[in-house]
Amino acid sequence: MSEELLINVTPQETRVAYVENGVLQEVHIERARRRGLVGNVYKGRVSRVLPGMQAAFLEIGLERTAFLHANDIVQSAAEREANGEHTPTIMELLSEGQDVLVQVIKDPMGTKGARLTTQISIPSRYLVYMPGADHIGVSQKIEDEAERARLKGIIADHAAEFDPGGYILRTVAEGVDEEALVNDMRFLQKLWDNIRERSRTEPAGSLIHEDLPLVMRTMRDLSGTVIEKVRIDSRTTYEKVRKFADKFIPELAGCIEYYPGERPIFDLYGVEDEIRKALERKVQLKSGGYLIIDQTEAMTTIDVNTGAFVGHRNLEETIFKTNLEATQAIARQLRLRNLGGIIIIDFIDMQDEDHKRQVLRALEKALERDHARTHISEVSALGLVQMTRKRTRESLEHVLCETCPVCGGRGSLLTAETVCYEIFREIMREARQFDAQQFLVLAAQPVVDMLLDEESTSVAELEDFIGKPIRFQVESEYTQEQFDVVLM
Repeated sequence: MSEELLINVTPQETRVAYVENGVLQEVHIERARRRGLVGNVYKGRVSRVLPGMQAAFLEIGLERTAFLHANDIVQSAAEREANGEHTPTIMELLSEGQDVLVQVIKDPMGTKGARLTTQISIPSRYLVYMPGADHIGVSQKIEDEAERARLKGIIADHAAEFDPGGYILRTVAEGVDEEALVNDMRFLQKLWDNIRERSRTEPAGSLIHEDLPLVMRTMRDLSGTVIEKVRIDSRTTYEKVRKFADKFIPELAGCIEYYPGERPIFDLYGVEDEIRKALERKVQLKSGGYLIIDQTEAMTTIDVNTGAFVGHRNLEETIFKTNLEATQAIARQLRLRNLGGIIIIDFIDMQDEDHKRQVLRALEKALERDHARTHISEVSALGLVQMTRKRTRESLEHVLCETCPVCGGRGSLLTAETVCYEIFREIMREARQFDAQQFLVLAAQPVVDMLLDEESTSVAELEDFIGKPIRFQVESEYTQEQFDVVLM
């Protein structure tokens, strides 16, 4: 399988596209004015403790206060031993005005502030160090039991040389020698010492440790993947990435290329078109079927339809093939759009139980390449598949779009006819309350056109009823739903 990273850099933003066999699978965007916060460590100050929610709000120097739940507060071994089986409440764990070292695990989204944890985790090339933990874990993608035991043994043998803490061995650590792992442990210890020192001297609300920029972070996190090419269209960024790769990811250094072409790199690979398509509700399938994807604050719904696909044998076979094809498209769209949280998939109803099982297995297999953690339930009694996908950053739509100022995010407008009748009701109210000589209606062009044409008889009847003339004036700046009735 051909896998490439395309990196487009401008002074305002950096975009990273992950392409498999010429097809865009993921896109990550980081803007200079609004960088992602996940992984950043802050010295926070508790501003409010909410016993009813078992949570607290902390000031960490951002526009909105951040949210810390009691379940995300890690206790030391001594505290756990002292508490025994008793689960401490948020009031026992935190108090207003207290300073706490926290890490962002979810970016601010919509009206919600960032989500925090006191379980600091610091990633490096091969390891993730967790100062507040006491266990050694190994990536599930390392399946060889002997290799898992070897890696655990190396960390356990050297853990006493460093401060207490837990470690997780990343997928890329498979086959790595002891010296490289110990060097990583040494690097993480120095980094943690620096974080602790800054947390003691910096004031509350300060950024103590910032995660790597998008390009370096992507290289670090995808280093376990077999990447054939990394193409970068900025020479400055190319040189920085080469130095970073030479030091931390030497096996990828030879894959990194500078792209000097005149044609934009995303245009060359059709990435711009795919990004535009990823903002649409409708996703066309090759067979003629299609998906409808609706993203709301509570959840994302995906509806599968046969569309123009009529099949060759019978209806059940047509439905089965459409659903199978949809599983691949759904898995790709989840990654491409970076959809997270609760996701409800409405596959076309299938009667055959074996077909249901095959579609579910196909979806699970398609999601195996997803870097975000997913969980899929069985097909419900209503024929729906419920799943969750870990959400840490805003979706592609939330990064690139804003709520429509005309419809307010509803996705629909009142018809011109509806607005006309609202105007009639408003004129009736005004006529009963005030003694005006005449009424002037300010409205959008489609509404005025309808009032003067299809509804002209109704206007005449209303004028006779109230005994006052009604004039109309087009306001080009008004949306279709806006109008004003002015007393003259």
